[in-house]
Amino acid sequence: MFWLLSAPPDPTKNDTVSKLRDKIASRNQDLAEIFPFNLPDFKVGTLDTLVLLSDDLVKADATFESVTMKIGDNLRALLNNDMDQWRNNLSVNEKSIDQYLKAFTWNTMKYRTDKSLRELTDLISQEVNSIETLMKNKMQSYSTVKTSLSGMQRKQTGNLSIKSLNDIVKKEYFVLDSEYLITVLVAVPKALEKEWLNGYESLTQMVVPRSSQKIADDEEYSLFTVTLFQRVLDEFTQKPEAKSKFIVRDFKWNEQQMAMEKKALAEAGAAEKEQWTTLLRLCKTNFGEVFSCWIHIKVLRVYVESILRYGLPPDFQPMVIKLKPKQNEKKLRDAINLHYAKLGGAANNSSGAADDQLEENLQLLLGDKDYCPAVLFAVNAFWIDSNK
Repeated sequence: MFWLLSAPPDPTKNDTVSKLRDKIASRNQDLAEIFPFNLPDFKVGTLDTLVLLSDDLVKADATFESVTMKIGDNLRALLNNDMDQWRNNLSVNEKSIDQYLKAFTWNTMKYRTDKSLRELTDLISQEVNSIETLMKNKMQSYSTVKTSLSGMQRKQTGNLSIKSLNDIVKKEYFVLDSEYLITVLVAVPKALEKEWLNGYESLTQMVVPRSSQKIADDEEYSLFTVTLFQRVLDEFTQKPEAKSKFIVRDFKWNEQQMAMEKKALAEAGAAEKEQWTTLLRLCKTNFGEVFSCWIHIKVLRVYVESILRYGLPPDFQPMVIKLKPKQNEKKLRDAINLHYAKLGGAANNSSGAADDQLEENLQLLLGDKDYCPAVLFAVNAFWIDSNK
């Protein structure tokens, strides 16, 4: 679990970090790790614009989280749910997610501080929207190719009553170029082989005597040929015995058609492999891009909310908090809430301080699990949840 937290100087920013570390990251209370980071001087604008922007940042945060998780899910599916391999491929700027969050710095090259907060939000949103559209199109294209390949591959599997026979039959099994005769393939349950051999000649008239031979078998069926006159083919196929016991395969020897089917299968396999490789690369790259965008938007939320909470001019210390393994989240949150209980609703405003403190105490007593006197936002650590 990661949190982004900001708090005003106490009395300096370094003191803010040190005092919080004493409470939650010391030998006595080893609940978490703290990683302070700095933010550039943004063009703040008016408080009215910040209030409107705050609502938009909440929506963007949720949307970007969803897009990030979707690309992560696509990557996991491409890797056949191999969780170790999946996590190893989740990176941001060639760093693991943990490393990226612990050493977060604002990307001033991409998101210049000469732009307003609204312009930065719109710029990041455009980037995510573009990636989301690209990934949707690529995934849809890959899904189409994979579905087509799966359909072809299904014909290569199963028992002799349903699978493709192209790699099983040979030309010499068939009577070819005859004006009157045709060779038919029949899948016979193994338990009914004797019944077939004793009765196939009488299923209909004009069956060539002793023309049936077994050419293949598997655990369930044996594949027999039988030669008959073409004029009784429909009658033979529709016979109750043939429909209920024996399966007449819809197959005619056609070397050109068989070659085309093999070629189509090979081409579909090659196309699927090529698109899989491309999509895997795009998922890995764009996951990192979108994750970075998501965290930048979340940091903007911290910045805007801190101004609205603590007032102007901007003066607060942002930090990344990582919960220690096997530690209790509620215990950490309670420790943070207690440490910052004095903040109330607005640390820099004396007016209404008593009311703010009363409201805060009520919230703490009511057990609002999401309430925090300081600015705090969680980062969904989906990449460590094996059930995701």
